[in-house]
Amino acid sequence: MTDRKDELAANLAKVEERIAAACAAAGRGRDEVTLIVVTKTYPASDVRILSELGVRHVAENRDQDAAPKAAECSDLPLTWHFVGQLQTNKVRSVAGYADVVQSVDRDRLVTGLSREAVRAERELGCLIQVALDAGESGRGERGGVAPGGIEELADLVAGSPGLRLGGLMTVAPLTGEYAGRQRAAFERLMDLSTVLRRAHPAANMVSAGMSADLEEAVAAGATHVRVGTAVLGVRAGLG
Repeated sequence: MTDRKDELAANLAKVEERIAAACAAAGRGRDEVTLIVVTKTYPASDVRILSELGVRHVAENRDQDAAPKAAECSDLPLTWHFVGQLQTNKVRSVAGYADVVQSVDRDRLVTGLSREAVRAERELGCLIQVALDAGESGRGERGGVAPGGIEELADLVAGSPGLRLGGLMTVAPLTGEYAGRQRAAFERLMDLSTVLRRAHPAANMVSAGMSADLEEAVAAGATHVRVGTAVLGVRAGLG
């Protein structure tokens, strides 16, 4: 366990250096960017080590993995983010442990999250997932609502009991005009965030950037970056 803690501490320090350097280059304070460590496929023991190392935000993308892990780590001072595509039949479970759902992209999901948040007597932060590969309408390959659908969905979240509209999230698209242009994609998200905040000033979270492109996200103005591999290592079975 000591070896694993040393490994995670070293990786975390490198990621912190990258974020700090990116903030300095962008003329931003380090405190303007929150690191979310994506712990999917890794055990609760790693989550516990990360907490000991000062991590306060963790993310999962599959409820069947996240629910037992969150329960096992319920004594830790962590904020849990759900970042995967969420099926409506998993909403009740996710609403029981997630503090923030970053992948809100359709009306039915908003309705379900609201109902279950009220039932659980909890408030859920919600980010609208934006699909920059979907044109102005439709959905993206990896979920998300097109830019043209943000306003209506945001209004629905803001008016739903038990939910708090937090802001926007995106994943750098693999297809379309922004493929391979992470900085441009994240700048587009920032523009959309500016528009959203005119109607909803408190919705100021912008979640963008992962292990490979966190610098581009920080440069564009992201408030939260989601980093998995760079902290925890390459996941077995991926590729």
